[in-house]
Amino acid sequence: MNPLGQKELLRNRPFIGARLEKQFNRWVGTSLRRFGWDDAIIGYTGYGSEQRLRVLARVIVTPHGMASLTPAREEAWAARRGYRNFFSVPAVNRSVRVSVGDQVVDALTDRNGYVDIAMTRHGLAPGWHRVWLQTGTSEPAEAPVLIVADDVEFGIVSDVDDTIITSYLPRLMIAARNSFLLTESARVPVPGMAGLYSTILRQHAGAPLVYVSTGAWGTQPFLERFTGRHGYPSGPMLLTDWGPTNTGWFRSGPAHKRQALAELARDFPRIRWLLVGDDGQHDPGLYAEFARRFPGHVAGIAIRELEIMEQVLAHGTPSQLSMIPTRPPRTVKEVRGPDGHALLPLIQEMLRDVR
Repeated sequence: MNPLGQKELLRNRPFIGARLEKQFNRWVGTSLRRFGWDDAIIGYTGYGSEQRLRVLARVIVTPHGMASLTPAREEAWAARRGYRNFFSVPAVNRSVRVSVGDQVVDALTDRNGYVDIAMTRHGLAPGWHRVWLQTGTSEPAEAPVLIVADDVEFGIVSDVDDTIITSYLPRLMIAARNSFLLTESARVPVPGMAGLYSTILRQHAGAPLVYVSTGAWGTQPFLERFTGRHGYPSGPMLLTDWGPTNTGWFRSGPAHKRQALAELARDFPRIRWLLVGDDGQHDPGLYAEFARRFPGHVAGIAIRELEIMEQVLAHGTPSQLSMIPTRPPRTVKEVRGPDGHALLPLIQEMLRDVR
């Protein structure tokens, strides 16, 4: 290979942190399999249109016999300390067979065990369905998927932390206590938000609710249990993975949300989204930025206003945190309130012409 070709290859190589992470995860997984550990698949909630389906899952390595959860074990998880959601051994570069009806495709996990694939011509009607995934050494696992009808023109995007669940992010020590030390059953929902979403969705038949968060994928099973326990409508969850990326040591939360919103605009070109978040992080600026880039994809913006003490606990100042300009275009309306009870009538008025 000539020197120019070698330089190009080096430039295209993932960041050293990502390469070290992959080698470490592969070594740990291989070592544990020698002790009889098996693959286990965690199916995440995917979504799609009538033309295109996105399947999300993760393959991890677990002790033999622990690949599936009984109802009793599922209940026991609610009493676990939150830190246990973050510790798992990914299955690196494992071949996964994905079955959707009569269609079967093969996928390959990434360096952290994740599967994220798109399928066309899936043949699924609008509504909730199950897809099946399996590796050569795992039990079959199912993943729920929501297919949105092509004629749907409204949907909701919701942040998670401090929008539907109190967490006081991003202040590190308080977030660590809430996320790692509290049991799942001790986590507290934001008042009125579950009822807000249920009411708005009843008024817009077939509309999807998509949760977009900077939280780690390891918390997704907990979030599914939390939303179910507190009456939140089901919906796909687009989370991220902490740790190195192909370009650096740490992932960017705002960048993840930008990408997730852009993907929703691409996957559902007819839908105008109600964007719901809080003013404790970057939601106002990110939503305003999205509205400027994709004005035809925003039905309105709703921001939960944190109390002064919540703002101080969240990031150390009594004012909202955002380095991004927070003013949406004049064609996009924005409402604010302290909780779901206050926001619901404001949102209903804002959306009165949206069907």
